Amino acid sequence: MNPDDLDRRLLALLQADARSSAADLARKLGVARTTVLARLTRLQREGVIVGFTVRLAADTGERGVEAYVGITTSPKSGRDVSLRLAALPELRQLCSVSGEFDYLALLRAESTTRLDALLDEIGAIDGVTRTMTSVVLARRIDRTA
Repeated sequence: MNPDDLDRRLLALLQADARSSAADLARKLGVARTTVLARLTRLQREGVIVGFTVRLAADTGERGVEAYVGITTSPKSGRDVSLRLAALPELRQLCSVSGEFDYLALLRAESTTRLDALLDEIGAIDGVTRTMTSVVLARRIDRTA
């Protein structure tokens, strides 16, 4: 499916607030409410929209501290490092990436003290050769579920 401009604008509005009514979405898009309903039905049927969700305060980063951690590993140690990282309850995401790092981890800790301890734990994992951390100061746009 190739979403057109109206589909993309509708999806952006839903990502910002999935609870918006069809009438409100139609008003913002300058189309009829039935057009919005038809588009939503089609987008769901074609698997573009696969569900609606609720994000709790703990998931929005409003409590605690979040950080992105770039992780470089020694050759052939990636699997072991991934398994060790998976055991950390504060790990929210782990992506293998191209570029300067092998992995990019998203951590959420209850405090900067706990984040500091986590970074020490990660640095001490066999196979981790380097890390670089960026603490999230504010989310400007968040379209993740």
